[in-house]
Amino acid sequence: MFVGMDFGTTNSAVALAGADGSVEVLNFAAATGAASTLRSVLAFENARRDAQRRILPLAGHEAIEAYLHGDGDCRFLQSFKSYLTSRSFTSTAIYGAPYSLEELVALIIAQLRRTAEAAGAKVERVVAGRPVRFVAEGGEEEDAYATGRLVEAFAKAGITDVVFEYEPIAAAYYYESTLTRDQTVLVADFGGGTSDFCLIRLGPGRAGLARPEDAIIGTAGVGIAGDAFDRRIVEHGLSGHFGKYTTYVSDGKVLPMPAWVYAKLERWHHVAFLNTPSTMRLLRDLLRQVEHPDQVEQLLALIEHNLGYHLYRAVEQAKRDLSSADETVLRFDHDPVVVERRVTRAEFESWIGKELSAIESCVDGLLDGTGTALAQVDRVFLTGGSSLVPAVRAIFANRFGEDRLSAGGEFISVATGLAQRAREMG
Repeated sequence: MFVGMDFGTTNSAVALAGADGSVEVLNFAAATGAASTLRSVLAFENARRDAQRRILPLAGHEAIEAYLHGDGDCRFLQSFKSYLTSRSFTSTAIYGAPYSLEELVALIIAQLRRTAEAAGAKVERVVAGRPVRFVAEGGEEEDAYATGRLVEAFAKAGITDVVFEYEPIAAAYYYESTLTRDQTVLVADFGGGTSDFCLIRLGPGRAGLARPEDAIIGTAGVGIAGDAFDRRIVEHGLSGHFGKYTTYVSDGKVLPMPAWVYAKLERWHHVAFLNTPSTMRLLRDLLRQVEHPDQVEQLLALIEHNLGYHLYRAVEQAKRDLSSADETVLRFDHDPVVVERRVTRAEFESWIGKELSAIESCVDGLLDGTGTALAQVDRVFLTGGSSLVPAVRAIFANRFGEDRLSAGGEFISVATGLAQRAREMG
């Protein structure tokens, strides 16, 4: 069997392709039953150690359960793919033990490997996904640095033969399986941390090329996707409930609440980082001086009860609701914190306007850079979770027309295409 692995910012997946043309996306255990993706999260419970007193890390659903229902002495990590370009993030200490970023990534990859092996695969060579542009300002040099770190992470997970493929190209192979004639296709893949695009010639004719990859016309990417949309909902829709816009008086001056506190609030797993003696002391001191103490009380309760993950789930649900409705009520009810906030689709779209513009510019830049006119694109294939956001879909509908848009495999298209690419490479 041929193995494709998609290590994502938010979710990861693994697929197996058989020599007979079959492809199977493997399942993982989750709270609601079997799931086709593994959440790209880790948890380290201080009490969970082996005979040598080493902490036994947990991944995916098990990590979330430990974070939510453990004894509270737990370090939780997510979205670490976004740090692959960071030269300042080399390692972190977890209960006194150092872990390099590569070792953290390897823990997720090792879980994917074990799942593939349990399904009968002999994991030797792997085709793995990577974004067209990693989340960084440094361009190609930083892309090379991030890819090198991924190579090391796969090696630490016991996989030394790894070939990387751009994620939107992998999604293109997934889409190609539905074609009976050649098409010029714009593939748009929206992940948790990046949005990636590929112009490619797909269909039966690609197999006749001396090098099938020569069908690729061009690629582009931008470090904006679903996580950024979630942060905007928290920033504009929820932060006010927790006191962001209240003021306090100090030495006769009216001052705003500390902005850094609410920056942490926008990333749910950073809420736990606010639960330090110095920060809690600061917030309790401000509680006696603020204009709206009830709002700061809600913030303190959110932190003390470690409700960041629950807040994130409420935000995620509201975002999903707005994909099919013009408005929704963002409900968060975890005593003593209660929020009910009506959110319209128009509001949400205004909050993510800057991100939408960046995605539009990236798509237009790809078309201009390859000299491709809109009329030359036969089909647009949208995939990834944020492709379901109507404002994202509208970017492509406005340029190409609804009749040229296709969508599917939002969370499995990349892994499936990677396995197909592995089979194609032999």
